[in-house]
Amino acid sequence: MSSLRKQAATLLLTAIASLVVLPALAAQPKAAAQAPAQKISMLGGKFSFTLPEGFIATPLSAGDAAQGTAGATGTMYSNATTRTVVITAENALINGTTVKDNDGTFLDTSMADFAAQKNKTLADVKILSEKSLTLKTSGLGLRQLDTRAIQGGGPTLDTTLLGASDTRMAVVQVISRASDSAGHEALVKQIVSGK
Repeated sequence: MSSLRKQAATLLLTAIASLVVLPALAAQPKAAAQAPAQKISMLGGKFSFTLPEGFIATPLSAGDAAQGTAGATGTMYSNATTRTVVITAENALINGTTVKDNDGTFLDTSMADFAAQKNKTLADVKILSEKSLTLKTSGLGLRQLDTRAIQGGGPTLDTTLLGASDTRMAVVQVISRASDSAGHEALVKQIVSGK
């Protein structure tokens, strides 16, 4: 695996590792329902969307050079009412690598490596679908991986979106209870539409 693809897989797996927080959703104060909608902007504004009301933002720990994620930044947005988590992470590509806004080779290879690593990490993961998308608002290419697995003590749906532009890459993960597939699909659709 090239170091660039390894970095992409590592960034994605680091985001997944933060899923141990799912049980903590129950401990959120009920005031979370009053949290306003939040505008999220990644990759210099090329990947932007608005999270609906009710999501509380918690910054993730800074990246770690030993894990290949030095310079990574991220935020976890959690909604205790819907028991949904959205994780956003962004990092510089290693060795000064530059990619186009819709670099199919980079995106395909990075997502394939991530899917392979996820299969190793979660024994019961089931890949539901893989998609190639282009954002209408910016022309940015995305790869989408939809999975189902047991995480945080119960069955979950997980959608991972991966994009890259110039010298940066971004990952957005949406994790929901498996019993809320309609809510999960609606949130993913809202994110991908840029609304």
